[in-house]
Amino acid sequence: MSNAAAPQPLPPLEGSARTWGTIALSAATFMNVLDTSIANVSLPAISGDLGVSSTQGTWVITSFAVANAIAVPLTGWLTQRFGQVRLFMASVLLFIISSWLCGLAPNMTMLIAFRALQGFVAGPMIPLSQTLLLSSYPRAKAGLAMAMWSMTTLVAPVMGPLLGGWITDNISWPWIFYINIPVGLLAAGITWAIYHKRESATRKVPIDGIGLALLVLWVGSLQLMLDKGKELDWFHSAQIVTLAVVAGVGFAFFLVWELTDKHPVVDLSLFKRRNFWSGAFATAVAYGLFFGNVVILPLWLQQYMGYTATQAGMIMAPVGLLAIFFSPIVGMTVGKVDPRRYATFSFLVFALVLWMRSNFNTQADFWTIMIPTVIQGVAMAFFFIPLVTITLSGLSPDRIPAASGLSNFLRITAGAIGTSTATTLWENRAALHHAQLVEAVNQGSTAASGAIANLGSAGFTAEQVLGQINRLVDQQAFMLASSDVFYGSAVLFLLLIPLVWLAKPARGGGSSDAAAGAH
Repeated sequence: MSNAAAPQPLPPLEGSARTWGTIALSAATFMNVLDTSIANVSLPAISGDLGVSSTQGTWVITSFAVANAIAVPLTGWLTQRFGQVRLFMASVLLFIISSWLCGLAPNMTMLIAFRALQGFVAGPMIPLSQTLLLSSYPRAKAGLAMAMWSMTTLVAPVMGPLLGGWITDNISWPWIFYINIPVGLLAAGITWAIYHKRESATRKVPIDGIGLALLVLWVGSLQLMLDKGKELDWFHSAQIVTLAVVAGVGFAFFLVWELTDKHPVVDLSLFKRRNFWSGAFATAVAYGLFFGNVVILPLWLQQYMGYTATQAGMIMAPVGLLAIFFSPIVGMTVGKVDPRRYATFSFLVFALVLWMRSNFNTQADFWTIMIPTVIQGVAMAFFFIPLVTITLSGLSPDRIPAASGLSNFLRITAGAIGTSTATTLWENRAALHHAQLVEAVNQGSTAASGAIANLGSAGFTAEQVLGQINRLVDQQAFMLASSDVFYGSAVLFLLLIPLVWLAKPARGGGSSDAAAGAH
């Protein structure tokens, strides 16, 4: 179905068709994003069941992340070849099949291979769900469409560890993959019924083989470096240095090739648009900060505050409450309010939440820790919708899938960088605080001498006394390290605000331009 003529605008969906379309696309997005984090807490069970070390088990996460990061920026090119609806359907159905294969995997090698397949076929799903959802709503309600989409994208990473832990504890780890099958089939069936007559125009674009090979090379190397860096002690490892060099050189060649090729596999000309690059980079850096802190908080709670995985999940879960309440309000008003104001408010609330967390101590109770999490829901509601509105504003219909794919690629990569940076900083700062605190444990310290005497009188041996003291020092060191990461993240959120204001105000009423990709 080659069509050189300009595509005719599609009318928005109405009534129940729009409602069901929104549910189906949101379910597919939720399923996809959930799979980026659901396996994390199940790794010990998976590694033990398949008879490998926990280090080998981390490839279950790494293989998905690498393949997914490679596939996402290809969305624009694949859409031109196959059409939005056909590509989305293929992505969902192949995701279901690969999820089923992951659950059936008889050994770790096969599981890693199937996870890589799952990550790759999942790539176009998020950008295209965004594009199809925008096409379902009138321009005036594009913000509401983005509200529905952003709720699933923000709540799923938080729900993943909670759901994954519960399934692993109460059923068995293959079911973290099997649960995708009914959700995916339902999403695919509804999507096809509603959207099969709304296919976008296609054209046979030449395959940019060199660009694709360079993309696989540098993105794969970067993701492997980020995933394995902490484990291999970063640049003290020859393997990490090699990956960094390959990623850097590969990226340089990729840039030169894609900017000069007639039919690039990734449309880098989008970065000529000020609203695209300012919105996409603000989204990516903020998401990296958010995701890094999402990882640190439950780690600290479980390892040094005595919380179980379920209790840590309960602390994280309320983040969606206010996000679900405020997102539709933001969506309905973003066309009337400058989206830059909403994004600024979001960053201010994120900074407030992280500042509150930086004041925690080891005596903080359940409710003290939960309050900032609840408030964070407000920041999340005002985060995605305005920034997506800015990023996609003023783009022509045929460029939305490429723009969405590229901005989501930046977001996913920033999430990986945020996680690696946050965990490494956390452990490095903890080592520094541990060394400083240990200096105070000496015979001249009244507190240290009193603690040692009390433990000794309780029947502990000299070695056990020192072990107990070391555990207390560890707890305080990681508490102080958590405070450092939280405080630093709060400052970075404040520094991000000027980036948002580099964007031009969206003409014609905020969200309507963001809907251009649909109409």
